[in-house]
Amino acid sequence: MSRFKPECRPTLIGSMPVKDHAEAHRLVMDHTPEIPPWVQLPAFRQEGMVPQFLPGLPGLAHSGERTYVDTDSAVFESELLAFYEAYLACTEEPDSMDKSVFALTDETAAGFGTLFAGLETAADLYAVKGQVTGPITFATGVKDQHDQAIFYHGQLRDAAVKLLALKARWQARVLSKFGKPVIIFLDEPALAGFGSSEFISIAREEVVACLEEVAEAIHAEGGLAGVHVCANTDWSLLLESSLDIINFDAYAYFDRFILYPGQLKNFLNAGGILAWGLVPTLHAEDIEKETAASLLAKWEDQLEQVVSLGVAAEKIRAQTLITPSCGMGSQSRENALKVLEMTRDLSRMIRMNNS
Repeated sequence: MSRFKPECRPTLIGSMPVKDHAEAHRLVMDHTPEIPPWVQLPAFRQEGMVPQFLPGLPGLAHSGERTYVDTDSAVFESELLAFYEAYLACTEEPDSMDKSVFALTDETAAGFGTLFAGLETAADLYAVKGQVTGPITFATGVKDQHDQAIFYHGQLRDAAVKLLALKARWQARVLSKFGKPVIIFLDEPALAGFGSSEFISIAREEVVACLEEVAEAIHAEGGLAGVHVCANTDWSLLLESSLDIINFDAYAYFDRFILYPGQLKNFLNAGGILAWGLVPTLHAEDIEKETAASLLAKWEDQLEQVVSLGVAAEKIRAQTLITPSCGMGSQSRENALKVLEMTRDLSRMIRMNNS
């Protein structure tokens, strides 16, 4: 981790409001060519945050538009056994992941194949970014036949975490072909509810164990493990973890993030990277009123607040990524283009000021 210094380069969270993967990839390479991600297109139902990573989970059943895990199915036990056999085989022989349920396919993740093909001719590559739905968001979003989240079913939760861990590891392994640092983000919007009444029965230790298992799989391939939370959470949980990158909504929640000064300082001093989600994506009016210049002023104020904790400005800049606050999939095309432009331009302005 200490060898990767993004120096305020930009990257993206992943989703866009377009219907063509080639077009989405062109937009990525036009705006964030140094650290390009593969793109998820919510216009396709199978590319939703949870559906995209469902393939391979034992017990999957469908009823109309509902997809769930049926533990009463006559084949559930045999599917569960086959899943663990595949998991063990792939952990012992990682090359076998390519022909396993842990490899992403064009059916649900066409953006990955589009990125991979495009990187063959990429000229300015500094790093490359993949993503997987985080284990908390996934396991609280997938339900069983009784409409209960599989997070509360110990065996299913374990299978879900292992499924995501190897899908993340497969990405890190495949993308390492290009000889650049590989970043894999865990997208964890559900962590915004951690500590609330909605998740009152979920222990901190359970959350940490799930995150660490996926991070460990990414690290096994030499990848950098990041986490994206698009609202507020208990940031100490993430700052004290083995995650390398923390992506937070610096536009709307910096005042909450800075409430963890000790953990934040320790994270940075250990080489941790902050991905500042400075470019708004949630509200159209925020996108329309902001400019790269106005966001630069916000960044400079926030930077000074972190410097006041006793961390050198040069260190913070070296260990910073610039991103939108979240994905752009829910925005209009016009606003998404503005988000892309502001992300690119803000990064350029910050780096120019540092030169």
